[in-house]
Amino acid sequence: MTRAYRAGDELPPLEIPVTRTLIVAGAIASRDYQDVHHDAEPAREKGSPDIFMNILTTNGLVGRYLTDHFGPTAVLRKVAIRLGAPNYPGDVLRLTGHITDVRAGEPAEAVVHVTGDNRIGRHVTGTVTIALPGPSPKRSGK
Repeated sequence: MTRAYRAGDELPPLEIPVTRTLIVAGAIASRDYQDVHHDAEPAREKGSPDIFMNILTTNGLVGRYLTDHFGPTAVLRKVAIRLGAPNYPGDVLRLTGHITDVRAGEPAEAVVHVTGDNRIGRHVTGTVTIALPGPSPKRSGK
């Protein structure tokens, strides 16, 4: 059964503990070897109190937030995010979102406004267009 989505629908929040391991693993997975994402001493030398999360990890977490809500067959069509306050080890990233538009078509699409906050303030703001999962294919009687 397909769920009907409407503009104005709120997505439940998702809280993600920001660990040193998450920051380093995200940087490695996205091949971002900038020292500020894995080595605290150079990060401090460059003015940061500690290592911090890169934008590609944040992008992946936004994608996870949406596919957790819409299901594994939903497809991210367009992701446009902007970073604000850094995510440091020990933070909790709290993602929230609401649907701003639903577009008919095959497949239907939803436009979702997403924000993510931590103890410092707003870490990420963005808009994501997602192709909504359709009805499950019918199984043959064989």
